[in-house]
Amino acid sequence: MKGQTAITNILKAEGVEWVTCYPDGGTASNLIAACADTGIRTIQPRCERVVVNIADGFTRVTNGRPNGVAIVGGGQTAGVAFSGISQAFSDNVPMLILGGAPIRDRVGQRQIQDYDPIHTYLKVTKWVETINYAYRVPELMRRAFTYLRNGRPSPVVLVSPHDVMYEELPDEVFRYTPISRWTTPGNPHDVTVAVRAILNAKTPLIYAGEGTLYAEAWDELREFAELLQVPVMTTMKGKSVFPENHPLSVGHGGRTGPKHAAHFYHKADLVFCIGASLQRGAGADMSGRVIIQVDVDEYYINKDHISDYAIIGDAKLVLRQVIEEVKRQTTNGRRNDAMVTEIENVKNEFLKEWMPLLTSNEVPINSLRVYWDLMHTVDVKNTIITHEPGSARDQLCPFWEAITPRGYLGWGGHSGLGSSLGLTMGAKLARPKCLAIQVTGDGAFGYNGMDFETSIREKIPILTIVINNHSISGGVPLSGKYADVAEALGGYGERVEKPDDIIPAIKRAQKAVNAGRSALLEVISRPRQRTEDMRQYWPNMRLGLTPPPLYV
Repeated sequence: MKGQTAITNILKAEGVEWVTCYPDGGTASNLIAACADTGIRTIQPRCERVVVNIADGFTRVTNGRPNGVAIVGGGQTAGVAFSGISQAFSDNVPMLILGGAPIRDRVGQRQIQDYDPIHTYLKVTKWVETINYAYRVPELMRRAFTYLRNGRPSPVVLVSPHDVMYEELPDEVFRYTPISRWTTPGNPHDVTVAVRAILNAKTPLIYAGEGTLYAEAWDELREFAELLQVPVMTTMKGKSVFPENHPLSVGHGGRTGPKHAAHFYHKADLVFCIGASLQRGAGADMSGRVIIQVDVDEYYINKDHISDYAIIGDAKLVLRQVIEEVKRQTTNGRRNDAMVTEIENVKNEFLKEWMPLLTSNEVPINSLRVYWDLMHTVDVKNTIITHEPGSARDQLCPFWEAITPRGYLGWGGHSGLGSSLGLTMGAKLARPKCLAIQVTGDGAFGYNGMDFETSIREKIPILTIVINNHSISGGVPLSGKYADVAEALGGYGERVEKPDDIIPAIKRAQKAVNAGRSALLEVISRPRQRTEDMRQYWPNMRLGLTPPPLYV
């Protein structure tokens, strides 16, 4: 068999049902043809970055079971895909990228479309290597899937020279067995001393990150929190691992975190961090607290904060160990009705402060009203929502109540504008029966908006909500009628200008999506104002109805 057939046969054996791709007249084009011959569906967006974003979104929603696969080719194709790969790396997404490379006898000659993917991708992948001979396909693909499914989640890249695609691999040499996922529990001694510490704490807090989602440890997390009656705060990317309508939920931390997250974060004398990197920046600064840190990778232990207690292991297995150890060290766990009441009171206080804006009747429409009406119109339990970085994220996050794992898709380590469109299509591919929604602005829509057509052509119906405030980051005023663009591309488009029209428009858009047609609602929003005039509109600024910003 040829090298390209060996690669696609392995993808098929690993359970890959589709790949996103962008042809290049070389390696990528050969792999695309081989996928079709092998029975693997190929999905072709208009832009290489969206190729990566779709596979990224799929991988997040499936928690890497299975992993998304993107084929991006070589030369300029690989260059354009870089930002998507870099973003996936910053967010620890375990996806496979198959790319092209110069043919072997022209390496280093700087021919047309020459691009060195090994050097370029080295810093934005867990592992990158060249398939330099067809007989090495099974070996290198085996290593790729081993690294994808074990240890710290991250992208893996394999590139292949065009001539390797044609090179023959004897059938008797081809041997491949699908790769398993191996997980390890924590050291029992580490678990014992960590549990002793949390039981001795006066006001402990659980801080759960996206690693808890990848481990699919949401049941164990809930059991642990209920056993000790400890409030649970998540990272933004971990948002949805713990149901935010649960009495012990205090929402997510970071600069977009709600008031109740800040309240219990500042009270905490010990923080039990699981699946969270504790990266300094917009996330939670844990300084001054006793830290118990659980992670699958030692890279994050003692990175930005000193871990007083550390447990290296899979979040699901470690949480099960911790639960059993709590039961061993106590009789019936704890009961803390006062804590539950305090959480409810602070949350109600927060919502009361913001309700005038969440239900505002002002024209142009206040974007907070859009998110509030959206959450109370769709079936949140069967919805996956994501957003662009910036205003869409900052305004949606504090108020959207995520109640099912991956019902909210948090991202943004590198915050590439325009990424939410591909992520939403990937989410829809992962859960076809869910309503997949992207919230974007007119500025961000300009990055990859034409790939809305991809969702129509490839029959991946999604709902796009464009908050049109006629600007991007307060810069030069923008123009455009995006609902008309959606219609021209074959989707359903509707322009919304009055608050009372929001809910009826959402229902009409849902009907279109349910019928298999992507829909776009263009909401005409308040133009971006000067900072002093915007203080009451940006929840993360905390200058209007709530105290100044508390970066929790």
